[in-house]
Amino acid sequence: MFGGPGGPRAIMEREVLKPKNTGETLRRFGKYFRPVWPALLAAALLIVVSTWAQVTAPDLIGQAVDCYLNPTAPAGAGNFAGTPAAQNNCWYESTANLTTDQRIAGLGGLVLRIVGLYVLGSLMTGATFLTMSWAGQHALKGIRVDVFRHLHRLSIGYYAENEVGNLMSRITNDSETIQQALGFALVQVAGGVLLITWIILNMLSRSLAFAVISLLVVPLMLASTLWFSAQARKAFRKSRVEMGNVNAELEESISGVREVQAFSRERENIEAFRDANAANRDANVRAVAFTSALAPALEALGYVAIATVIGVGGILLLRNETLFGASVSLGLVITFLAYVQRINQPIAQIAVLWANVQSAVAGGERIFGLLDVVPDVQDKSDAKPMPTIQGLVEFADVKAEYEKGVPVLRGVSFKAKPGEIIAIVGPTGAGKTTIINLLPRFYDVTGGAARIDGIDVRDVTAASLRQQIGIVLQDNFLFSDTIMNNIRFGKLDAMDEEVIAAAKLAHADSFVERLPDGYQTVLGERGRGLSQGQRQLIAIARAALSNPRILILDEATSSVDTRTEKLIQSALEKLLAGRTSFVVAHRLSTIKNADQILVLRDGEIVERGKFQELLDARGFFYELYMSQFRRQEPVGGNGKVSGDGRQPETVKVGAGA
Repeated sequence: MFGGPGGPRAIMEREVLKPKNTGETLRRFGKYFRPVWPALLAAALLIVVSTWAQVTAPDLIGQAVDCYLNPTAPAGAGNFAGTPAAQNNCWYESTANLTTDQRIAGLGGLVLRIVGLYVLGSLMTGATFLTMSWAGQHALKGIRVDVFRHLHRLSIGYYAENEVGNLMSRITNDSETIQQALGFALVQVAGGVLLITWIILNMLSRSLAFAVISLLVVPLMLASTLWFSAQARKAFRKSRVEMGNVNAELEESISGVREVQAFSRERENIEAFRDANAANRDANVRAVAFTSALAPALEALGYVAIATVIGVGGILLLRNETLFGASVSLGLVITFLAYVQRINQPIAQIAVLWANVQSAVAGGERIFGLLDVVPDVQDKSDAKPMPTIQGLVEFADVKAEYEKGVPVLRGVSFKAKPGEIIAIVGPTGAGKTTIINLLPRFYDVTGGAARIDGIDVRDVTAASLRQQIGIVLQDNFLFSDTIMNNIRFGKLDAMDEEVIAAAKLAHADSFVERLPDGYQTVLGERGRGLSQGQRQLIAIARAALSNPRILILDEATSSVDTRTEKLIQSALEKLLAGRTSFVVAHRLSTIKNADQILVLRDGEIVERGKFQELLDARGFFYELYMSQFRRQEPVGGNGKVSGDGRQPETVKVGAGA
């Protein structure tokens, strides 16, 4: 339910081996290009004009030879035979009897047309790249936004199984690969395919027999391209996965640098990063090996095609022979030589750039694979907003599990009345945190029901439910923003005065006002620059500002010293007043004042009641108290809690699932 077996590495390895569907991936790319279809249409027209210019130039070169340089062609010879002016597409009705000046003038006109075509082709190609880059960037923006939005929809359990660095690589590295392909590579491939098709059709229309001979090596080129690109695609997909591993190792090492240095694990971390980096290197080397081997192979086949045209055409011209009844002129040989050279270039480009497109497809498959992940927690189709919560919470025979068949909660039932404080205690792994995760639907129950005001939490929208629940954790996340905005995070429309009032309620104003910029002080990553206790006070102020109907405190003051705790006790009393509150493994002072204490062991409630009642019962809670909680107070002569008000340093009941 909450996650399957196998770590992140195993999940990624299964992803590499999973069958891929290139056509489906390209179709899904099309969804993001739909809003910019005018730009795509413009790019397509530009590609057609550019290709026309490239295909027409060899024809003009052939005309220059047969019409002006060597205007004599044998009669009755194929497409380039008969009356030279008619069969060679010459501008004049007859070119054989032209004077030298007329030939020079005609040749000059053709040269100008050829130069104009090359200039036009270059301009159209540049405009195509600009247009496609614009369209590609807009499509890429849509992809990144969708991925980022989907990451916020995924359930908490997904992040427990997938490393942050690997997820970040979907938006960074994989998106960058797609960006490169959607611009230059895609235009070159599309233009190359059109150019090859157009040239082949022109060759077939000029001389069918000579075209067949000239194109004999093209099937070998295509076969080489398909095989090498297939191998490159596999290697690039593996490379994307390994880059995700590198990012995961890097993110984890940087985030945990304090622990690494504290335990002198620098060498081991460097070795682990070296291994991940080596795997990424090997995958990239393999991919580059295939792409590098393809270019010279195609170049060699291209030389074979050129040699075939020159050899066959030269022999026919020298012997003044026909090819299957069709005469071959010098202009035709030169035209076909230009065609073959022109067709070799896009085939080689497509082979190399197609590898980039394949890499982008591999990156797209990873991105779309992430977008296809179905969140464990989803709103029902008929889910309605949660009404204003009054605070009645009921667990009815609730069961929960993280892995199928491994229960964490085994039929937990309790009821909390509005305004009550419910303390949840128990050893590590007893299921304390699981209970509070089910209330805001970070996970869904696998059996029974969790209800608020008689409404099953699965029947309302998660957003409307969570808006009325406040959470203060042991390790709260603060953003790289001002203190003012960090407190305002739970209520974005709050006025500055409301934020300051919440900070005063949590007794955070005393240290905030001593900072150089006060509430406008910009915090470092995760609240760097504040002590752990100060970060907790900011989190408590954030919860107070949101004014939740249900409040969850999960080890909320575990990192606050005794003096600070005394300062916030009155704040907590005000914060808890009138709200249904759940306190997990809190300090003795809060547990002692709880309206009901739930004692968990192995996913079951083994005891429940008020503090003194549980002590008097001498059961499991008494054992916990004597082994841990009792150290928070002086020993009393009758086994009851001392009332002298002293609060020595905390020893907590272990936190956990």
